[in-house]
Amino acid sequence: MKKWCRLHPEQTPPGMSAAASGGDNSQRLRRGFEKMGWSVVETATEVRIQRPGEADRAEELLGDATDEAEVLPESSDDSESLADTVFHLERQLQAFIADNLESIPVNGKRLRLYADGVSGGREYPTSSGRRIDILAVDDGGNFVVFELKRGEAPDKAIGQIASYMGWVSLNLAHGKAVSGVIVARSINESLREAIAVVPNVSLFEYRLRFDLNLISAA
Repeated sequence: MKKWCRLHPEQTPPGMSAAASGGDNSQRLRRGFEKMGWSVVETATEVRIQRPGEADRAEELLGDATDEAEVLPESSDDSESLADTVFHLERQLQAFIADNLESIPVNGKRLRLYADGVSGGREYPTSSGRRIDILAVDDGGNFVVFELKRGEAPDKAIGQIASYMGWVSLNLAHGKAVSGVIVARSINESLREAIAVVPNVSLFEYRLRFDLNLISAA
């Protein structure tokens, strides 16, 4: 949290400018944000802070309002965490999956980005002006639509990906199969229930890991 305040001094709680140099501890900063009307949610591994009013604003780039929250690694007063448990931006998740797509088996199939004269498979534009996070094809030419959420996938993600899949089926597939993949940090129970009647949509949760391996002297 202190690191975030150093990067955004203009949004630091009043009277806590010293946080930029490490003078305020995390507990004081959390109380300061709450007094400003920000929502502060703690878990065992992170602290999420969200600006007032952002819960009602959808942002296409980062997904739903829940995804808009700043995700900060929990740390002690003396040091910052070395490992984040979530991507800070959805575009980072998108870049990682797109760059490694051919080495990530999805439902037992190897995929590659769908490339044509319109797009290289990332942020593929639809006729409604919305963009598909990642559009891929398998070896048989069947299409796979990816919907990415860096945090928890909201229930509405199923409707969103169904819309994209329908557009691909009508405009690009030419009789080929179209399936969908939702990738998120966490998948809630209601979304799991929803795909019971949408068998061509798969759900995946991603995990990030940071390790230090000791190297012995020569």
